Amino acid sequence: MIMEVPFRSEIRNSPSTPTIKIYLSDESLDAKIKTHLEHFEEIESIEITESVERNRANENITVFLKDNVDINKMKASIDSSLWWYFEEDLVDE
Repeated sequence: MIMEVPFRSEIRNSPSTPTIKIYLSDESLDAKIKTHLEHFEEIESIEITESVERNRANENITVFLKDNVDINKMKASIDSSLWWYFEEDLVDE
């Protein structure tokens, strides 16, 4: 049995604002995950947006970081936090 991963994240290096995009396999969790991520001091803002790319989830969570934050370290911190979140959630079922 192949188990679908609960999320995938990508760094988008736009010239104006580098962002981290998070695609959830269960989009009904978008608002919960947005709330979960709001505890990071390095995050400027978080938006739930519709995806326009082909072969993607219908929605994604876009994370905007504050100036001078290392985006690679932040992506690693977010990924770690989300894996912890989903492991806890799976245990609770």
